[in-house]
Amino acid sequence: MLKNLVSGWLAEGRRYRKPQDWADHVRPDAAAAAEGPLPEALTQTIRRSQEALLRQQNPEDGFWCGPIFGDTTIDSDTIMLLNFLGRGNSIKIRRIANHLLNKQNPDGGWPIYDNGPSEISATVKAYWALKFAGHSPQEPCLESARKCIKRLGGIHKVNTYTKFYLALFGQYDWRGVPSIPPEIMLFPNWFYFNLYEMSAWTRPIVVPLAIVWAFQPAVPCPAHATIDELFPDTRRHVPLSEAVGPHRLVSWTTFFLMWDSFLKGMEGRGGHWIRVWALRLAEDWILERLQDSDGPGAIYPPITNAIMAMKCLGYPDTDPRLVSLLQELDRLEHPGTDSTRYQPSRSPVWDTAITMIALAESGLDRAHPALVQACQWTISKEIKVRGDWAVTNPNGPTGGWHFQFNNVFYPDVDDTAMVLLALRHVHLEDVNATIREKSFLRGLNWILSMQSSTGGWAAFDKENTKVVLTKIPFADHNAMIDPPTSDITARVLELLGCVGYDGSYAPVNKAIKFLKAEQESDGSWYGRWGVNYIYGTWQALRGLAAIGEDMRKPYVQRAAAWLKSVQHADGGWGETCETYENPAAKGRGPSTPAQTAWALMGLIAAGVDDESVRRGVAYLTGTQRVDGTWDETEFTGTGFPKVYYLEYTMYRNYFPLQALGNYRKALLSGRARA
Repeated sequence: MLKNLVSGWLAEGRRYRKPQDWADHVRPDAAAAAEGPLPEALTQTIRRSQEALLRQQNPEDGFWCGPIFGDTTIDSDTIMLLNFLGRGNSIKIRRIANHLLNKQNPDGGWPIYDNGPSEISATVKAYWALKFAGHSPQEPCLESARKCIKRLGGIHKVNTYTKFYLALFGQYDWRGVPSIPPEIMLFPNWFYFNLYEMSAWTRPIVVPLAIVWAFQPAVPCPAHATIDELFPDTRRHVPLSEAVGPHRLVSWTTFFLMWDSFLKGMEGRGGHWIRVWALRLAEDWILERLQDSDGPGAIYPPITNAIMAMKCLGYPDTDPRLVSLLQELDRLEHPGTDSTRYQPSRSPVWDTAITMIALAESGLDRAHPALVQACQWTISKEIKVRGDWAVTNPNGPTGGWHFQFNNVFYPDVDDTAMVLLALRHVHLEDVNATIREKSFLRGLNWILSMQSSTGGWAAFDKENTKVVLTKIPFADHNAMIDPPTSDITARVLELLGCVGYDGSYAPVNKAIKFLKAEQESDGSWYGRWGVNYIYGTWQALRGLAAIGEDMRKPYVQRAAAWLKSVQHADGGWGETCETYENPAAKGRGPSTPAQTAWALMGLIAAGVDDESVRRGVAYLTGTQRVDGTWDETEFTGTGFPKVYYLEYTMYRNYFPLQALGNYRKALLSGRARA
């Protein structure tokens, strides 16, 4: 009956081939899988973990959302923003300063991931924020910070956005800040360089900064917050040619530096109407992306920059749009006992989807009320309007899911694939099942339309790959473009395999070739969105297994062998964010629950049944806390490689449960021995 119902819905996506029995794969059996004899430790660990996750579910709406944390740069930025808004006496500043002091490294600096080395921009920002908070430069914490800043190369080594914020308060000369002219809004979409050639997360960061650049406000800096002592001489900037480092005379870097010099020379000289027009377009662009969104892009930096841009444009504090942005910033606040920190974003769709998968794959009844409620909430977050992605994919069907509570302009392939993988795990009654199938089909068609010409999938956009744009001076956040990646491509393959696709479908065959081309010589895969090679290798193996690839092939077994080679003596796996700077460090770092879970799932997908799997399982069962959760001391999420990393506080709990569920299934099916 269900297949007859969905036959009429295929018309909207008839150009995307569907497996004959795809609808049967979108609904699970209501009955739980038959139980067999299982190790008691495994059963108890799974039960405690399930109970812990069920306790964390939002009782009203049914979603899960754990805090996400990054480094201290956004906490420092909040202190700067409060002073920009004339709220330098806010009680929040002292609480944020306490958090900064708690995160200071023994060498006086601040890292961009827990247990990492001190980094120059994070350290300068924290130093300045502590001065805003009233700390004296004679205090030991700031004295050691100054020494660290000097050791790291000095204040001129900070990144573009740090210089931008310093310049707002007269602490850095605007001549040393890369130009971000609002006239970029005038470039048509067919032009080689236009707004939509930048990544989806860069656009909402840069557009408000372009407005601020046009005004270059001179915000009074409190006398106690000036940072003259950080400059080695009287210069308050260095030429961009010096700041960007060594480069050839004939290069794209040189070309963009020449343009930057030209743009600075043209400030105040061009037609006034052109600047007014560009500013209006930038303002309208921001305001449009406030609709049905938790701020532009629903992430911290664009929200902060949009607030500053609106103040530059003369918006009063009482304007409801500005008020809404300030409220979104408040929602990112995470207070502690005597300190406060800020989240870069919120992750309810992502956390809910993975939690549903973990609970279902670990044996929870597919008709459990928690899963049903979560499924219905997730379906309600489907995007039904066209966003930025449609600029480079104009013929793609509308659909998909975002990461946050509300962010309709920016669905992403990774979240959408994870949501669709989750929806098929829940038993729904007829009406809700029909709604689920329609929603599933729209999301599936959208994902298929987003495949790159190389065969891979990127996060937010299609064909966002112009590497030359990474040479623009303000592109030093290392995330100017959004190329296809192995981890997202493999997750899409996992989804397609679960629906019934196989290698005979051309897009699948092309994606497998992409993965093969991206594999490292040692058998591992790079992980763009998780740390790092363990993440990429797990997802690649899981995707290949789901799509029906022969897991006995040499390239697959080489990946499994690599995972086994980096297992630690304690039975776990772990690697740090250092691997993005130094690939030679891959597979090295303290064992973590999340990374151990990824490695286990990769090995199980590859058909491995040996002592390495059992040792990994023993690590997870042996390190679980009595409340059903796990401890994790490292960052295992990636925002911008080499620049910004993430601590997903639920990774340590739902991924181990999913891995143990996979092992449980392998035992019950006879594919593994206890």
